[in-house]
Amino acid sequence: MPGTLYIVGTPIGNLGDFSERGKETLRQVDFICAEDTRVTAKLLNHFEIRSELVSYHEHNRMEKGPGIVERLLAGESCAVVTDAGMPAISDPGIDLVRLAREAGVPVATVPGPTAVATALAFSGMNVTRFSFEGFLTVNKPKRRQHLEELKSEKKTMVFYEAPHKLVSTLRDLYETLGDRRIAIIKELTKIHESAVLTTLSEAVTLFGDGRIKGEFVLIVEAKTEEELAAEAPQTDPVALARSLMAAGLSLNEAAKRAAKETGAKKGDVYRALTAEDGGEDGAPDA
Repeated sequence: MPGTLYIVGTPIGNLGDFSERGKETLRQVDFICAEDTRVTAKLLNHFEIRSELVSYHEHNRMEKGPGIVERLLAGESCAVVTDAGMPAISDPGIDLVRLAREAGVPVATVPGPTAVATALAFSGMNVTRFSFEGFLTVNKPKRRQHLEELKSEKKTMVFYEAPHKLVSTLRDLYETLGDRRIAIIKELTKIHESAVLTTLSEAVTLFGDGRIKGEFVLIVEAKTEEELAAEAPQTDPVALARSLMAAGLSLNEAAKRAAKETGAKKGDVYRALTAEDGGEDGAPDA
């Protein structure tokens, strides 16, 4: 029988957050797939865990994945971890989970801390609905396209960012999305844990000198329904009705459809059309 692939969450800062089940799982598996073996080795040494470490990250996943699955199919058990938090969230571990499932290998989860949920709770912002956007790509055309797609996002947006890219990301967010409220959250669960609630324009000034340390979660407020409605292009109901009449609809039908599509009152559209035509007698059909 194949072994089991365990998805194990590890602390995002404070080692006291590591669950007993997580520690026991890492002790019992035959080997552990780690994003950065140096980082994971420190965690394992702290808890005196001696399981074999295997490097598995973005740049070697295509090469290493099949071999790991072969070991699982041969009956060995494996835990996949990331540097901090839950694996497979903005992390190459998701590819290993997919390969294991495709091969019929059992997969189990050992939940642990995750920066997304922790930051949302810590922010104090409206997080009833949110969209996780992860790390923005450094590819400029794809980055621009991604941000353009978020202009009309109705949910609070969550981004991860490294310190050396924070300033450029704040500028790009401000230039593309406009001046929104933002929570800039640093070093969750660590000694210097903090949250700065400000606006994108002020954030660019606050962090503009680039002297920044720590890992960041950015929580950006979405546009409200009212703001989106105010920005939406307004269609002239009378002009629309005229174009419908030119396409063959009767005056009454054109007024009815134009009113439905623009939210105007049918009677107002009808009267405007008849006034343009010199004041035809009669009233619109219901």
